[in-house]
Amino acid sequence: MEHLLSVELNLPVLLNNLVRLGLAFLLAMPVAWERETSDRRLGFRTFPLVSMASCAFVLISADDSGEFSDAEARIVQGVITGIGFIGGGAILKNDSRVTGTATAAGIWATGAIGAAVALGHIEAALALSLVAFLTLRLLSPLKDKLDETH
Repeated sequence: MEHLLSVELNLPVLLNNLVRLGLAFLLAMPVAWERETSDRRLGFRTFPLVSMASCAFVLISADDSGEFSDAEARIVQGVITGIGFIGGGAILKNDSRVTGTATAAGIWATGAIGAAVALGHIEAALALSLVAFLTLRLLSPLKDKLDETH
């Protein structure tokens, strides 16, 4: 009796995917570290998971031609939408005050990092990681100071 499920492991593809997932993880860590150390609700676990999952969804949708297919475009659109829902859960409204929007934007940014890594746009992923970290780290004290004056 033949096996209904045959699994062939392509070692070069596996290693490539592991490297990309690892890079997506690492590039999300500055944002994760900033949110974690800023006493925010989300941090070390959430941001790298969002980045790696985004990377994985794009990797599994890729075709071998190197062209950006309609299927890949739909997957990326779905990832963007899904991350929006995750980020929406980070936003809270208390009376007239809304919190969590920067965290939600950080989640979205780490999703974009993962997708960029999967598509081979490493420079864009690296730049986004750096800019997102610096935005959160350097502008948070300014926002806190402005909030105190209101």
